[in-house]
Amino acid sequence: MAGAPDMDQAMNDLQDRLNHRFSNPDLLRAALTHSSTGAAVNYERLEFLGDRVMGLALARFLFDIFPHENEGDLARRHAALVSGSTLARVAKGINLGDALHLSHAERAAGGAENDNILSDVVEAMIGALYLDAGLDPCMSAIQSLWGDLLQADLTPPRDPKTALQEWAQGQGHPLPRYTMIERSGPDHAPIFTVSVFVEGFDEVAEQGTSRRAAEKAAATRLLNIIEKDNRS
Repeated sequence: MAGAPDMDQAMNDLQDRLNHRFSNPDLLRAALTHSSTGAAVNYERLEFLGDRVMGLALARFLFDIFPHENEGDLARRHAALVSGSTLARVAKGINLGDALHLSHAERAAGGAENDNILSDVVEAMIGALYLDAGLDPCMSAIQSLWGDLLQADLTPPRDPKTALQEWAQGQGHPLPRYTMIERSGPDHAPIFTVSVFVEGFDEVAEQGTSRRAAEKAAATRLLNIIEKDNRS
């Protein structure tokens, strides 16, 4: 079994990618430390802070980049940029998994590649950067890390749950009903199965790595069924 990477070297590399040298390296170390290690301090509190800082920074960037879009379109763009899948993509782009401090068991189970862990640590890293240097370096780092993602899709992303709800309301139907069917898999990589029902159509179910992801997958599948039905 491969051993854990050199955390000090990985931290140095990460600071290069952030274009910031931490005056208090313990902040960054905490942001990279998973609870499985049993350490007194891990990334969870910094994740809470970083989520808010990241949300503010991305909202400001979108406000400036798309001056003619309305609040709803900006909100959909923002939701896509702060989603777990986007954060995991950002993390993998800077090899964040190499810098994570995990227990041997968690690393062996694939924790360094786990999207949920990676997305949490991105938020914690931003929180650590904010405490170490303030908002301006966070803005610079986020602009660099997200890069082309800020303008990757000129059509504002549409959340499938929102689209399904709007369709149901437009047809005079009750709101879509989501039901949690099953949670399976190991703790570090759970699989959720969720169904959705809209009046006039059979209930459909899909899976995802989080409950919300499963709900979105189910909504997408039902929207596709509705679209085919409308064309027939």
